[in-house]
This record gives sequence, C-alpha cells and structure tokens, in this order.
Amino acid sequence: MNIMDFNVKKLAADAGTFLSRAVQFTEEKLGQAEKTELDAHLENLLSKAECTKIWTEKIMKQTEVLLQPNPNARIEEFVYEKLDRKAPSRINNPELLGQYMIDAGTEFGPGTAYGNALIKCGETQKRIGTADRELIQTSALNFLTPLRNFIEGDYKTIAKERKLLQNKRLDLDAAKTRLKKAKAAETRSSSEQELRITQSEFDRQAEITRLLLEGISSTHAHHLRCLNDFVEAQMTYYAQCYQYMLDLQKQLGSFPSNYLSNNNQTSGTPVPSTLSNAVGSSAMASTSGLGITAPSSVTELKESSGSRKARVLYDYDAANSTELSLLADEVITVFSVVGMDSDWLMGERGNQKGKVPITYLELLN
Repeated sequence: MNIMDFNVKKLAADAGTFLSRAVQFTEEKLGQAEKTELDAHLENLLSKAECTKIWTEKIMKQTEVLLQPNPNARIEEFVYEKLDRKAPSRINNPELLGQYMIDAGTEFGPGTAYGNALIKCGETQKRIGTADRELIQTSALNFLTPLRNFIEGDYKTIAKERKLLQNKRLDLDAAKTRLKKAKAAETRSSSEQELRITQSEFDRQAEITRLLLEGISSTHAHHLRCLNDFVEAQMTYYAQCYQYMLDLQKQLGSFPSNYLSNNNQTSGTPVPSTLSNAVGSSAMASTSGLGITAPSSVTELKESSGSRKARVLYDYDAANSTELSLLADEVITVFSVVGMDSDWLMGERGNQKGKVPITYLELLN
C-alpha cells in the first residue's frame, strides 16, 4: 500500500467516524437514541471547571478595567503583548495633574500662598502616580498573569480533553446502537468487538479527563495565594496614598495666616478674606484633629527671638545634614532663624541642631 492509498483510506475512515458521531448526536437530540451518562463525580468536576473558567474571566477582565480604566490604553497594551513587545511608558493621570500643578505653582510664584500650595499638591500627586504605577505592575505580575495562564493554558487543555471525551462517548453510543441493530451472527460479533474497543477508549479518556479536572482544586489554592498578593498590593497602595495626603494636609495646614498674597504684597498685608478663612479653617481642623501646631503660635515664635519647647508628633528622617531627625513624643527646643523657610524651625536636642518641619511639632506652653 502506498502513502496515497493510506491517506485516502484514512480520510474515508475519518469521514465515516464524523458522520457516525453526527448521526448519533442528532438522534440523541431528537430523543431517538440512548445516551451514556457520565458518573456524578465527573459531572460535578466538569461543572466546577466551567464555573471556575467563567468567573476567572470576569474577575480578570474587571481587574484590568480597575487598574487601567482607559479602554484604548488596554487595547494598545493587549496588542503589544500579542506582538511580544513592551508597551511604551506613558504618564498616568495623577502624574499629569501633578506636573500641571507644579508648573502652575512655579509660574504663580513659590513664595505665594497659592503657588506654594500648588507645588506641594503637585509633588504629592506625582508620588500617588508613582504608587499607582507600582500597583499596576505588581498586580499584573502576581494576580492577572496567573489567572490568564489558567484560561489560556490549563483550561484549554481541559476543554480539549473534554471534547475528546464527548467524541469517545458518541463513538461508544453509536457502537451500542449498531449492536442493537445487528441481525447476522457475523455482524453481531463484529459489533461486539467494536463495542469493547469503544468502551475501553471511553473509559480511558474519562479517567484522563477526571485527573485533569481534579487539578481545579489546586488551581483554586493557587489563585487564593494570588488574591492575597493582590490585596496586599492594594493595601500598600492605599496606605501610601493615605500617608501622602496626610502629610500634604499637615503641610497646607501649617501656612501662616499672613502668608504672602499672590500679588507679592508685603507680609504685613493680610491675604484675601476667602483664602484667609480657608487656610484658617484647615489649620483649625488640623489642630483639633491631629494636634498640629496652630499657625498663630508659630508666627509668635518666628517674630520673637526666644525659644520654645515642642513635642514631636511623628517620626521624621532628616533628608540631609542641615536637618534634624526626630522621634515621635520626644521634646526638643525650637527657635526661629531669620530668613528660614516658613515651613521650618531650627530644632535643638543636646549638642545636635538642625532644621525641623513645623508640621511635625506641637509647641508647648
């Protein structure tokens, strides 16, 4: 037999098998043929796998929407991923807002109340943008990728074996039908032989499918670990954002009420009443809620040549040698130095001396 003859016979056999399965499937749907039912355990495993697939896809897609709300950006990232190329880095919304605020504050003047506040807000927004970028990267690696690997890997294998099991069942039931219709002894013997073979192939495929499906429990355990990683990434992100905004609130609340106006008027000229009221309300809220030093006390200290005791509200790590590191609840001596930035005082602890941020202090009587 040459190769061509073999291929022709194989195609004919495949066509016959396909036709037999189609007839059996149609008759089952019409109620004209019996159907071999899978055992209850296997049916439960199949149902569990299908349920896992459906909800994994929904959770995965909605997580992608949460991390990247822009649908066009998601499509672009998907295309780059399929091309196995890295998507170009783009500035995110908090970073863009932060840059606008910093540019505006610089143009209005860092020495003005509004300009200084804009710069501080802009720097905070950019830090939030960086934290947002880290959340996306961590979540994509530790949460989305394992879920996608299941859908595109393990479940595809399960679906392939499940379809093969369906075909083996159709072959088995078609063989049962042919045996029932067999009249002659020779035909009946051949049909019985076919039935034994199809039953064996069906049982073997059912076992293979069952073993794969039982791995779904391990998949759930793995996805649980990934879910914990995702929650931890979100917790870190929100904690960072909260701390950034808390620090920003303290900085804005420390503005003295007679801060330079946006028209660069002298310090003796009061700021407009609306800004004064807003800053005053913020300072009062900060003082009552967080124990932050009231601006009036700071102003009095800056205008005098004396020193005061102050309690440290929060730990502070010095950024350079001109600053003094602080520990929460310690008491230090503070005083003003001519020309020093309004957000800072000079702090002294024993032989150590350096600049300290006003918002980390509570002046004592």
